[in-house]
Amino acid sequence: MVERLCRGPASVKELAEPFDMSLSAVVQHLQVLEASGLVQSEKVGRVRTCRIQPAVLRTAEDWFASRRAHWEHKLDRLAGYLARDDGKKEGGDGGSTDG
Repeated sequence: MVERLCRGPASVKELAEPFDMSLSAVVQHLQVLEASGLVQSEKVGRVRTCRIQPAVLRTAEDWFASRRAHWEHKLDRLAGYLARDDGKKEGGDGGSTDG
């Protein structure tokens, strides 16, 4: 739904079309997106139109990027540790007494 709304405003019916779920379920999803501030909707007559809030989307993107950078750093450190540990195992621990 968010991806679709990034292309422009859409009615609830248009947003529901590609999904195999009830219109009621789609409305519940949209309510969550509205509560988060990511989506805003307005009703004109019988049609409710939704649109993305670009500033809120940018804030979410920034947060995801910072989390991604944090976890990439942690995973790089883990990979370095594991590589060092594998090197120790391949070279032996120096304390083994075979034979």
